[in-house]
Amino acid sequence: MKIAVVGPGAMGCLLSAFLTESGQDVVLVDHQADRAEIIGRDGVRLEGVSGERRVRVPVTVDPGRAADAGLILVCVKAHQTEDAVRPLAGRIGPEARVLTLQNGVGNVETLTRFFGPERTWGGITALGATVLGPGRVRHAGMGDTLIGAAVAGSDGDRLAEAAEAFSLAGLPARIEADVETLIWSKLIINVGINPLTAITRLRNGQLLDFPGTERIMEEAVGEAAALAAALNITLVYPDAVARVKEVARATAGNVASMLQDVLARNRTEIDYINGAVAARGRELGLDMTVNRTLTRLVKTIEASYGQGV
Repeated sequence: MKIAVVGPGAMGCLLSAFLTESGQDVVLVDHQADRAEIIGRDGVRLEGVSGERRVRVPVTVDPGRAADAGLILVCVKAHQTEDAVRPLAGRIGPEARVLTLQNGVGNVETLTRFFGPERTWGGITALGATVLGPGRVRHAGMGDTLIGAAVAGSDGDRLAEAAEAFSLAGLPARIEADVETLIWSKLIINVGINPLTAITRLRNGQLLDFPGTERIMEEAVGEAAALAAALNITLVYPDAVARVKEVARATAGNVASMLQDVLARNRTEIDYINGAVAARGRELGLDMTVNRTLTRLVKTIEASYGQGV
C-alpha cells in the first residue's frame, strides 16, 4: 500500500521517516518548493528519543503524486486543510482512504466534504515532535496512534492494514470504533495545554509548577468536558482534568505545537481548539468564559507579532 503524507511539519516528517524506514512505499507532499528541495537533498533528519539519523523520504510538490496512494495522511495545520486536500478531490481512487491526524475539531468534516464519509478516517496520535528547521525534527516522545472510520463500523480490514503499517514502523497503533470520541479526547488535552504554553512560553510540564496556570488549565478543561457531556460524547478517559495533567507530566519537556507556532510567528490552531469549544458551548448556553478568554489572548498574540517590547 502506497502512503502519501500531506504536510512536512513535525508530525508529517516524523511519520514519513518512520514509515519509509520500515520499507513502506511513501511520498511526502509539500506545497513549498524551496522546503521540498531541502528535504529532497538532505532527507528528513531526526533526533531525540528514537536516536539521530537521516532518512531519505521521497518528496514532491505535485499533489498528483499522491493520487494513487491507498492511504493519505493529512498532517497540515487545521486552517490549511482545505487548501492541502482540494487538489486531491476527484483524483484519488475509490479504494483510497484519507486519514486526519490533526489537532482540533472540524477536520473530519472538511475531509468528508471533499472525499465523502466512506473514504474519510479520523485519528489521534500521542507522538511528540518539534520542527527544528526544514525537514529537521526532534522526536520528543513515543505514544499510541488511534484511528477509526468516519462511518462507524466500516473499513475494518483497511483500518487493520493501516494499523499494521504503523506498528511495523515501530509506531503502536490500534483501531477505535468511535471517531468522535477520539477527536474530542485529544481536543480536550489540547484545550488544557496548548494555549497556556503559547501565552506563557512554558513547556508542558511547567504549567503544573505554577498555581495560576494549573488552575486555568483545570477550568478550561472543565468547560470542555462539560460541553462533551452536553453533546453526549464519551471520552476515552474518566477524569478529563486528571488526564490532561497526566499528559502534561508525561510530556514535561515538550514545546507544545501552539507555542512552536507563536515562537515562529505563525498562525496558531486556536480557532479549532479553544475557539471551537467556546463557540459550540455558547450555542448551547454553557459558560465558556475561560476558553473564550484564552482564545482572545492567543489571537491577540498572533495579531501583535513584532509589536511588543
